Amino acid sequence: MILPVVAGILLNGRGGYLLAQRPPGKVMAGFWEFPGGKVEAGETLRQALDRELGEELGIRVDCATPWMTQQFDYPHARVGVSFFRVLAWSGIPRSCESQTLGWFDSAVPLPEGLALLPANFPVIRALSLPPVYGLTRANELGEERMLTVIDDACARGLRLLQVREKSWSVGQITDFVRKIRHRTQLWPVRILVNGDPELAQEAGADGVHLPARLLRLLKDRPALPWVGASCHSRAELARAQELGVDFAVLGPVLPTRTHPDAPSLGWTEFAALSHESALPVYAIGGLTGLALNPAIQQGAQGIAVMRGLEDWAGTIPRYPCGQGAV
Repeated sequence: MILPVVAGILLNGRGGYLLAQRPPGKVMAGFWEFPGGKVEAGETLRQALDRELGEELGIRVDCATPWMTQQFDYPHARVGVSFFRVLAWSGIPRSCESQTLGWFDSAVPLPEGLALLPANFPVIRALSLPPVYGLTRANELGEERMLTVIDDACARGLRLLQVREKSWSVGQITDFVRKIRHRTQLWPVRILVNGDPELAQEAGADGVHLPARLLRLLKDRPALPWVGASCHSRAELARAQELGVDFAVLGPVLPTRTHPDAPSLGWTEFAALSHESALPVYAIGGLTGLALNPAIQQGAQGIAVMRGLEDWAGTIPRYPCGQGAV
């Protein structure tokens, strides 16, 4: 039997998130975790979240979006933790149950020796992922035009980029990655290469993005810092999780410009799949920058955009919804 639990990730809009240390007398006392607790009989997940954060932190949740679900076996129970990103709240978080609270930076590793409940480790890593994942199309736009688009997007906040040039040679991709690195020295952008892990490693990328065909063939997670995967179904999401990738891209959510008649998931199916997944999931397919907030409301990590990247208006946000008072 799985014990249903909710956890709230309070995000302060500047990359900070809140952890609480379990007080003496509780199971797993001394361990740090995201605030939350058990879902009571008759409660929805959101009702349980609102109640728990009110009881533990003395706040009222104003904006919370479902994220992902982690299952873990503790000595006392098998728990299924439904995580919510809490993007706005009323009141100042305070210790209401004798627990120690601490704000941490998603861009900085946790202090050495800090005891974190195991189910939270994948969530901490996922918090360093940005809300927008850009994809290149230099073969269509031309290399120089694509580099200009990347320059502009990175200056406006893009921090995760996939080089998706499937018809290019290893040499072309390696040279392209080198040019991107040189032009984006002012911005900490992570570069992943779409294809096989050897190609990504040879190109000097930060990681690899696995197409669905490779996801089915590989037996082990590639030995690269970051690994993403393209998924189109529940089965492929499960395979990505089994392989141990860091995030998935799921779609198409809406009809695309290039394949308008191809089957698409729609937001309802996307929301169901992303929330039950243990991975952060980007929505892709027929999306522009205007889809970012709706995607996050449906449980997405954010959106992956290709043709919409050069049309993005304004700054690419770190956290799209409002922020709470700290």
